[in-house]
Amino acid sequence: MTPHRRIALLGSPGPVEDLLEDMLELAVRGLPPAYADGEFAFTRRGRRATDGSWSAAPEGRSVRYSAIVALGVATLPEERQRAALAGDTALELTGRLVARLPGVTGLGDAALICWAAAETGHPGLEAALHRLAELDDGCAGEPQIYTVEAAWALAALVAARAVGGSGPGADGRLERARARLLAGLSADRLYRHVLGERSGPLVPWYRAHVGCFADQVYPLQALARLHAATGDGEALAAADRVAAGICAAQGAQGQWWWHYDARTGGVVEGYPVYSVHQLAMAPMALLDLADAGGAAHLDEIALGLAWMAERPETPESLIDPHLALTWRKAARNDPKKLVRGLRATSTRAVPGGRLAVLDRLYPPVVVDRECRPYELGWLLYAWLFEPHARGRS
Repeated sequence: MTPHRRIALLGSPGPVEDLLEDMLELAVRGLPPAYADGEFAFTRRGRRATDGSWSAAPEGRSVRYSAIVALGVATLPEERQRAALAGDTALELTGRLVARLPGVTGLGDAALICWAAAETGHPGLEAALHRLAELDDGCAGEPQIYTVEAAWALAALVAARAVGGSGPGADGRLERARARLLAGLSADRLYRHVLGERSGPLVPWYRAHVGCFADQVYPLQALARLHAATGDGEALAAADRVAAGICAAQGAQGQWWWHYDARTGGVVEGYPVYSVHQLAMAPMALLDLADAGGAAHLDEIALGLAWMAERPETPESLIDPHLALTWRKAARNDPKKLVRGLRATSTRAVPGGRLAVLDRLYPPVVVDRECRPYELGWLLYAWLFEPHARGRS
């Protein structure tokens, strides 16, 4: 069987290729148990029986995760889409999300729905762009905006532009979204959790210098795609800078660490290490960068994938083929998140001052037994996305 193009980039056939092919099949099987009434659950939470076996029960609902799954499933042929969505297609799922847009109040959620409308060729794209514009205008006077949501807004506008979507003031909005992301990186090595003022309502003062892994991946992806669409060299340089930063900080066994000091690029706190980062989000962003003409970080991608097969933190597998899911993360035995808070505070005052004793007091030996649908959605999108294949649903 010929491997998918992105999988083939990693080199000759071997364990990593086999892992990815198995995971793509697992994602298709694992999505229907979280899908009900045209919407995805927030999570499938693990439950342990008295005999030691595990099951996973759906909990809650999530528009955001539904939109991400729509993006991922849209990369599949129609019959596989219907298998993943219990008979529906990505276009039909996106249609339900577009219909809900008047009640959507989060910029990130609206951006993802708009992005999905562009990728699936949904006729409601213009309406989605109008709603995105309304919510973006509402953020204009705020002192801070979440970095992830700003990145999704740019990615959505780039995707819409590629299929002829306009929306109100399209060129100006694209430029504003671009400028917002580039400005957020101007004085730092990596991205902080918020763009805008250093202190404000969205993060406490002692974490103002911190950015999480998602805060790096999504801007990297959006800026790489902007360059691919428009030839924006400044955007490509910024994407390359962020990619070099997270790759330089990658763990020796392939861990994509969680919290960074945006000022220096150093790791504030490594754990949890998330399955979705290893299998999907890091590869997705880095492969988009390579497709756009930026640096190829294939060795780092492969090392991150290898962590899923074997890791120093725990001998327990994070992949459950029977339940068709990946368990969410390997984490510290620190339910109150004390390590995260202490390391944020210490590195705020002294960059690099991570209080090493905490590694011994709170070892990373816990497996978080849940799986959120977006994890499988990004897995499909990371490895099956093709820039020329938009609107295929």
